[in-house]
Amino acid sequence: MRSPGRPPVAHKEHRRLFWRAISQGATSTDAGLTAGVSEVVGTRWFRECGGVKPWAVLHVDSGRYLSLAEREQIALWRAEKMGVRQIARRLNRSPSTVSRELRRNASTRSGTLTYRATVAQWHRDRRAARPKQAKMVGNPRLRRYVQERLAGQVITEHGVTATGPTVPFTGRNRARRADRRWAQAWSPEQIAARLRRDFPDDPTMRISHEAIYQALYIEGRGALSREYVTCLRTGRALRVPRARTRRARRNERGFITPEVTLDRRPAEVADRGVPGHWEGDLIIGLNRSAIGTLVERTTRYTILLPLP
Repeated sequence: MRSPGRPPVAHKEHRRLFWRAISQGATSTDAGLTAGVSEVVGTRWFRECGGVKPWAVLHVDSGRYLSLAEREQIALWRAEKMGVRQIARRLNRSPSTVSRELRRNASTRSGTLTYRATVAQWHRDRRAARPKQAKMVGNPRLRRYVQERLAGQVITEHGVTATGPTVPFTGRNRARRADRRWAQAWSPEQIAARLRRDFPDDPTMRISHEAIYQALYIEGRGALSREYVTCLRTGRALRVPRARTRRARRNERGFITPEVTLDRRPAEVADRGVPGHWEGDLIIGLNRSAIGTLVERTTRYTILLPLP
């Protein structure tokens, strides 16, 4: 019997655990360890998807098909020489479901039908894969329309493309990001809304703003080049899950911690009656500049500390 190949190290169950941890605010390295893979693999998964949750991985089975946990139980009971009907009664499944599972998803590497849970799950994922072509890949006219407006190309009445001004990206704490190339760059929301007005009678010229974002962030789609990410308003090369930013504010890496909140200040500090209490603050400006301030609450004496 011919073997279809070696199963991958991580299958869909691992990826589902990985993205579930990402949605809860975990970093890509911590989510990889939670899913049972290495930190390098978790980081690669996050970058390949651009921080976007893939629908195919997050799709939760309805319960109609066997899960990885059930396949592991089948492998253990089969190793104990348990019959098909007895296994089906314990799983609350039909005996035909168990017999078909043992026959279709068995391993053939040793020349005999040997049932292993990981190999069976790999067979299932391989059969369930339904590759779908991206909309902009099969519609060059739509792809050209989106690319022109993402790049901010302005065409005059005579058909001459006018170059836009050079506008540097002056966002705070973004020293490593490339400058935006155009000032007239359209957002994906603007492009998706404008398509209905420019082509009211052409249903093929329709695309959602989320599909444009996924074409930019997810590698391997073949629709848009990653260089158009610099044309977005945010300039992000990867998406940042909201749960991760909320978690960063809550933990100790945030600017404000529960130990220094103003509502926990003693009464003698609040009424400014006793001298010797200082209040510190931080002022952040452009070009990564910052100034620390120290104010004595009774005399209002102020000290400015320039920070490098």
